[in-house]
Parts: sequence; structure tokens; C-alpha cells
Amino acid sequence: MNLPANSESDRQSLLFAMNLSLAVGLLMFVMKMGAYLLTGSSAILSDAAESVVHVAAVIFASFSLRLSFRPADQEHQFGHAKISFFSVGFEGAMIILAAVYIIYESVHKWLTGLELSNLGAGSILTAAAVVINGGLGAYLVWLGRRRNSRILEANGKHTLTDCWTSIAVLVGLLLVLTTRWLPFDPICGILMACNILWSGAGLVKSAFSGLMDEADPEAHKALVGILDRETKARGLAYHDLRHRNTGDAQSVEFHLLFQEGETLQHAHLIATEIERAIEGSLQPRAFVTTHLECASDHEMLHSA
Repeated sequence: MNLPANSESDRQSLLFAMNLSLAVGLLMFVMKMGAYLLTGSSAILSDAAESVVHVAAVIFASFSLRLSFRPADQEHQFGHAKISFFSVGFEGAMIILAAVYIIYESVHKWLTGLELSNLGAGSILTAAAVVINGGLGAYLVWLGRRRNSRILEANGKHTLTDCWTSIAVLVGLLLVLTTRWLPFDPICGILMACNILWSGAGLVKSAFSGLMDEADPEAHKALVGILDRETKARGLAYHDLRHRNTGDAQSVEFHLLFQEGETLQHAHLIATEIERAIEGSLQPRAFVTTHLECASDHEMLHSA
């Protein structure tokens, strides 16, 4: 089950994970630059460049995560959670930038001449980077999904992208070691850059969808199921269902149609029961607003 990061302990666990990501990102950069200085591999240099981009993205993600925890205020009356979409988009843009640089550097090295050395030591350092980033990335994605933190999940996906880049570098180095054909090094770098371009584009698309309030099909299906059940049990009808993702919750609005003669007190009680049914069923959480209408004059009022 996905849980919102409401408690202080939840928030501390997310902040710890983000700080860990930043520390590991810096460590990865040092290891990869060391591997490049040993080998002269264009693929390893590109991988190190991707780590620089990753560290920059983690710094922005860390800022975004802290900002998302702030409560609503006079200037931001719906809170600050939507910063998560900006953070996801920034992560995606950084991944795309890294991929473009990897392609450029690989082609440039290939055209100007390939010289490699100490491939054994470079392969060991790269393999260590694969293990560390793979474990960290999987942990960040798991925790981000569990705590409903898009920021941390996107950071985890970026870390896994860094891991895949290192795997491509490692494959290239091993192929060069076994075949002695140097172009395997830039070829593997280019192929993996194309793969991470796809990953970055997916994050940018996700951020754009959130900022444009694109309806989530799964959330819509769940909402329709809950409303059909709850209104049918009470002999009511509903319409004008709208919902959007606010970054850490779903904002839901709909109209309820009551029969003529229903008291406001009872109608409000029923509406509150339906709101609570949605809030208790929709994950990670929902903020629900209902509009109460009388079925007898509904058509006349809405056609005016």
C-alpha cells in the first residue's frame, strides 16, 4: 500500500534517502573519474558526465522534497506538493541532457581516435558502480512509491538510469578486452544513451501531464466504482465528476442529485458519508468537494 508522508518519521525517512542519494552520487562521480583517468575510455567519461548531471538533479530534488513538506499558507493555499512535478520534469531533462552529451562524446572520441588502457581496473570500478547504483536506485523507487513521493521515485529512476549507463560501459569494456576491437567502447555508450533518452522523455511527459492536470485513468476508474456503489445504495445520482493529482493526493469534485423535499441537514450528512467513503478508499489520499443539487429543477437551472 502507498502511504502519504504525513508523519515526521515518514518525512525523515524520505530526507535520509535523498541525502543518501546525494552522497552516493558524489561517490559515483569520484569512482568514474578515477576509472576514466585509468583507462581513457570515452564511455567511462560519458558515464562520469552523467553522474555530474545526476548530482545536479539530486540537489534540485532535495530542495523540492523539502519544499513539498511545507503546509499551505496565504500565498499557496493548496500547499506546495505540486513542486514534485517540476522536480520530475527537471530530472527527466537532466537525463536527456546527459544522453545527448554521451552520444556527442562517444562519436567525437570515435572520430578522433580511440586509445584505451588499464581496462581491467576500469572494469572493476565500473562494476562496483553498477552494484551500488542498482541497489540504491531500487531502494529509492521502492520508498518513493511506498510513501507516495514522486520526487524520490523520479530520483530513484534517474539513479537506475545511471546504473544502466554503467552496465553499457562495462559491456563495452568487456567486449574490447575479449575482441581487442576498440569501437565497441563508443558503440555501447551510444546504444545506452538512446535507451536513457527514452527514460528521460518518460519523466518529462509524466511531469507535463501532472502540471496540465491530466486525469489519471486508474484513479478515474476507482472513483466511478466508488461513486456508483455509494450513490446506488442511497438512491441518488451524480454527475460532473472531476479530479486531478495535486502532487501528494487526489483532488475530487462532483455534484450529487437529491430528490425534492430532502432537508439540507440530511443531504449534507449523506454527502459527507460519500466523501468519507472516497477518502477511505482512494490511495494515497483524497480531498473531496461535493455540490448538492435538487433533481427536480436541475435541468432547468443548468440549461439557463
